[in-house]
Amino acid sequence: MNTIWQPELGDATGPKYKAVAQAIREGVATGDLAEGVKLPPVRDLAWTLGITPGTVARAYTILTDEGMLTAEVGRGTYVARARPAGLMDGGLDMPLEVDSTKHQSDAQTYHVNLISPHLPSVGQAELIRQLLAEVAYDPPSGMMHYPTRHGSASARRAAAQWISSPPLGEVKEDDLVLAHGGQNAILLIFQTLLSGRRPVILVEELSYPGFRRAAELLRAHVVPVAMDAQGVIPDAFEAAAKTHGAQILCTSPEVHNPTCGFSPEARRRALVDVARKHDVQIMEDDCYRMGTARAPSYRVLAPERSWYVTSISKTLTPALRIGLAVAPKGQAAGLRRASEHSFFGLATPMIDLCAKLLTHNKLDGLVTHVRRANNAYVEAAVNILGGYDLKWQKDVPFLWLHLPDGWRAGAFAQAAEGVGVRIRIAEEYACRDARTPHAIRFAINAGVSLESFEKAIGRLRDLLENPQDQIGV
Repeated sequence: MNTIWQPELGDATGPKYKAVAQAIREGVATGDLAEGVKLPPVRDLAWTLGITPGTVARAYTILTDEGMLTAEVGRGTYVARARPAGLMDGGLDMPLEVDSTKHQSDAQTYHVNLISPHLPSVGQAELIRQLLAEVAYDPPSGMMHYPTRHGSASARRAAAQWISSPPLGEVKEDDLVLAHGGQNAILLIFQTLLSGRRPVILVEELSYPGFRRAAELLRAHVVPVAMDAQGVIPDAFEAAAKTHGAQILCTSPEVHNPTCGFSPEARRRALVDVARKHDVQIMEDDCYRMGTARAPSYRVLAPERSWYVTSISKTLTPALRIGLAVAPKGQAAGLRRASEHSFFGLATPMIDLCAKLLTHNKLDGLVTHVRRANNAYVEAAVNILGGYDLKWQKDVPFLWLHLPDGWRAGAFAQAAEGVGVRIRIAEEYACRDARTPHAIRFAINAGVSLESFEKAIGRLRDLLENPQDQIGV
């Protein structure tokens, strides 16, 4: 059913896309927009309101992600229907449909956000809904108790089994704690290890910004360490460790964020030698790896000083905020204290969900489908931009691009946003006073159709072919 409804933006202040989204929410709340009603096409509504199609598309995307709207490829955008009441009763046995072509927000056909990865919807949302219903109906941990270490044992056991592998080594349930995502896991490790008035943390000169943010919360000093194509340079690491009395080296050896680099085993062993010589702990951030590890982890190479972080955000969904922090052998007690003193532990329904999800017989198939869909988008990006200085890896949801002469990173990002594509620049991954390359990172957004993604990458290519820096006349 179509609708002739049109929103009234009036004198709304702030971003127009937020005003459009709020008007739609109000229309649903008042009944002006009934369940199943088809919203006006993006371009039609944009013309009526005198705004850009990208603004309307962004509002539709926000509401689609919230679940208020649904987008159907080739048909349009609709007000979502309420979930059938029978879910709690008989819905738990419905078969799980895995569809690698289904997209959560296909309404976004022009403005494409490539700042952070957006996973494809291949059935994991439906599985999570089913498991949440099971937990709500019969919660193993109950609903009236604080979380406890004993109560989280099944979830920690499931998590340990999920990540245990030859490259990582054996992980037992008592070696890890459950955190509110990978960022929270990093913070817990810092809280466990850092001491003194002004502790020092070493990071790669281009590195995940969350390291610096967590350090700032704990009033720690962050020192960047020079790196090359294989990661941190051992001599630079040793010089920084000696000069600053560093306590932790933060590194991402399997999938370096943002450059897509990889540290081979020989480089890792050289860094372990330095860490042992100067008694520096190593924290390995492995959140971005979607496939099999290619070299032994620091947990295998230096089990007495290596801390490990991962999450389900890049393989299943970032919405649940389930992260894992793994301590070295015999050092988990301090990590548990940091967790318990900070937030007592994950909420018991989340613990129960984690235990069910990470042991479900459909999990491996879902992860495989996520990887395959991600790789289709990576392949598309490489095919379009392969003639440029592009770094990428299979099973990694982002790419790194050194800009050609004529483009500065900041100007390119601004131009990209002007054509509906949002990206990150190298400066965001460096300490404040660092000199950074003119490079960008763009993530895989599998929440839009492959066609929309390819068009967005094509617009980036068009910009690359027409740099701004021209000789004046």
